[in-house]
Amino acid sequence: MESEDRQTRKSNLRLLFESLVVGLVAGIVVGSFRWLIGQTLAMWQKGYQATHANPALLWLLAGGVLASVIVAGFLVKQQPHAGGSGIPEVELQLQGKLQLAWWPIFWRKFVGGVLSIGAGLFLGREGPSIQLGSTVGQGVAQGFKASKSDSRVLLATGAASGLSAAFGAPLGGAMFIVEEVFHNFSPRVWLNALAGAIMANFVVSNIFGQTPVLAIDYKHSFPILQYWQLLLLGAFLGLIGRFYQWGLLNFSHVYQKIPVLPRWLHGIIPALILVPVMYYLPGYVGGGNNLILSLNQIHAVNVLVLIFLLRISFSIVSYDSGLPGGIFLPILTMGALLGAVYGQFMVDLGLLDQKLVVNLIIFSMAGLFSAIVRSPFTAIMLIAEMVGSLLHLMPLAVVSVVAYVVNELLGGVPIYESLAGRMQTKEDNDYVGEADQLTVSIYEGSQLADHQVKDIAWPDRTLVRVIHRGQKDIIPDGNTKLLAGDLLVLEIDENQRGLVYDKMASLQEAKE
Repeated sequence: MESEDRQTRKSNLRLLFESLVVGLVAGIVVGSFRWLIGQTLAMWQKGYQATHANPALLWLLAGGVLASVIVAGFLVKQQPHAGGSGIPEVELQLQGKLQLAWWPIFWRKFVGGVLSIGAGLFLGREGPSIQLGSTVGQGVAQGFKASKSDSRVLLATGAASGLSAAFGAPLGGAMFIVEEVFHNFSPRVWLNALAGAIMANFVVSNIFGQTPVLAIDYKHSFPILQYWQLLLLGAFLGLIGRFYQWGLLNFSHVYQKIPVLPRWLHGIIPALILVPVMYYLPGYVGGGNNLILSLNQIHAVNVLVLIFLLRISFSIVSYDSGLPGGIFLPILTMGALLGAVYGQFMVDLGLLDQKLVVNLIIFSMAGLFSAIVRSPFTAIMLIAEMVGSLLHLMPLAVVSVVAYVVNELLGGVPIYESLAGRMQTKEDNDYVGEADQLTVSIYEGSQLADHQVKDIAWPDRTLVRVIHRGQKDIIPDGNTKLLAGDLLVLEIDENQRGLVYDKMASLQEAKE
């Protein structure tokens, strides 16, 4: 037993080292990706500014934008899973429902993301950063010849590292992976994902400095007697979040009805819309982080509403075109705008002090993200890290939870899970069928808790190998009783991983 424990520790340390390598490489890759997008966007903005003095340049710039999205679209045509956010692909890979070769996705996502996001479309860099990080994790796992189980941990670590590098938020990156993507609070996944995320953040901090991505200065605590405002704001965000979910999932049908353009050329439509927007409103394009930082200077409600309508409509049009780019940062931008709209409206009614509007801008970013993505813990941690302040977690939590609950009551669904569900194909499950492992946590109140192993209707070809309970590892038999908080290690057929994942998810539902 002592020799076995030593071997386990050695294996864990090896995996931790590999996770740090993943974080290092992901930090370099995503840091470069982030820098190139910033430089490309700045170049386009300078070009559009020059057109005001020389209108003939507008035709040249319009041609350049069209060329950029056509090239990006062609790359997606070659590898369809290089389009969009990339987060749904990572979810499906970790569930065993999708297999992707890492290199063809990696370079196409990198080049296509720089071209489409850098052009100024209302797309975020964080989704592509997560997928880029996951491909780095796959590549490192392949290089170290890691086991299938370790390979998935490294893929998850790469995804966490990618988000950490994109936003300078290692805790938010690790939390997002375990809460939204991996759907499993396994200590093994959490520790390695956090280690990789910290390493990636260290790398990008040396490139961009340690200033938070959204260094918004807000010093005034939100008064406890004004918390009723947070309840109204949370409900408002939950409602708008539900509308955005519906729009994002359904507008793609409009693209499908366009007879002239093939799918890979749909990016031409948002590109044509972008040209006049870039000409008249160059400061409002792109993911939106610069817009967020300037919102506290805009005090006209009607102007804020118009900017929000532009952002939400163009975000949907941009994302559903299929070009490489995410919705993560656009969601935060829309949340900030809604916070400014609500706050300024209350100021005009005399119900709120002007100095507190900036608080609502920050709280609303977390609230809308929580409603749309359905990851409240990630929302709270991510915004706290991005803003660089842990002083106002309570109001952040109130808005996030209320928005989440209202969205739930309205029938909302996790957006990335929904996007993943509509892209699955039969070919994605064409596996070899070797032995594999799946780790499952037992939740309080689930159909697994307080039952013996022999009483559970396990999926076919599934064996409970080990139960991690606290600091103990239990080799179970049919009479072993499962308890809430246990971590099960299942031995499965790789060919059945996706099916087993879905079956175990259904067993985790609450008892009737």
